[in-house]
Amino acid sequence: MMKSAAARRPLPTSPFKTPVPPPLKHFAVGDRVSHDVHGLGRTIGVEGAGDIAVLVDFGGRQVRVISPYTKLFKL
Repeated sequence: MMKSAAARRPLPTSPFKTPVPPPLKHFAVGDRVSHDVHGLGRTIGVEGAGDIAVLVDFGGRQVRVISPYTKLFKL
């Protein structure tokens, strides 16, 4: 017995909703940001179109934050 490669589609009337992916975050150089662990900072570098990684200056240290930016928020 073989399983099909197609993804299962839930019925529109199903009470179990499919999880909605969070919207993609985009950052630009100079954006003020907040990080759950490192605190407040400013972006000083962007890799790709902002969808690969962001280099953030948090005052005393610089941290490269990789996408998805779950702990990084634009202020």
